Amino acid sequence: MMKEEHLIFGIHPVIEAIISGKEIDKLYIQQDIKGSGITELRKAIKQHNVPFSHVPIFKLNKHVKGNHQGVIAFISPIPFCDIEQLVPTFFENGKTPLILILDRITDVRNLGAIARTAHCVGVDAIVIPKRESAQINADAMKTSAGALNYIPVCKVDNLTDTVLFLQASGLQVVACTEKTNDTIYNVDFAGPSAIIMGNEETGIANQLLKAADAKAKIPMVNEIASLNVSVAAAVIMYEALKQRI
Repeated sequence: MMKEEHLIFGIHPVIEAIISGKEIDKLYIQQDIKGSGITELRKAIKQHNVPFSHVPIFKLNKHVKGNHQGVIAFISPIPFCDIEQLVPTFFENGKTPLILILDRITDVRNLGAIARTAHCVGVDAIVIPKRESAQINADAMKTSAGALNYIPVCKVDNLTDTVLFLQASGLQVVACTEKTNDTIYNVDFAGPSAIIMGNEETGIANQLLKAADAKAKIPMVNEIASLNVSVAAAVIMYEALKQRI
């Protein structure tokens, strides 16, 4: 269970959290629940563009013992940033940005481990989708060894739109995937770049693969199994750092 200060439940407390501008990481609403309070909640969700999921009641009961009224909100321990505001500031400050895009990374420990390495190599921002992404919770914070407090994290509605924005801003977008003959050692990371890492089970979504400027794989001598995504991310990030030093 999450720490109590990072979890709010009940219809009206959640509505107040949304309206007050708290960083809602995840919002669970019980399936098929109705009522005037739920209608008011849906209005607040729509007005503030808060991502939510309909879930069975047992999933709510797993997190809260008591009357949750069919609604639980997970409050992020960090503020989220706007990637469209960040990128211009990187260039204005003379940086050669390196951005990490995480496509549906759902394991909180993988997310935390990736963030820890990203901070070590100087990644400027991490981009995650509002839906189908691991929660930034106490476990993610702990696994990141505090790195999530220092590296900007951007939540976006659509990763493909973000890729197109980054390309229009002058960044090359590289998809780390086994679906190519090119290796990460053939890619020039010295310029402004964004690296896409994919879901632990299914990899990078097809629309993102199509949108990427380049695809690159990590060579393996014995291909019995693929690398864990946090290890794979570390390998490619350190290749980028090596080229930039």
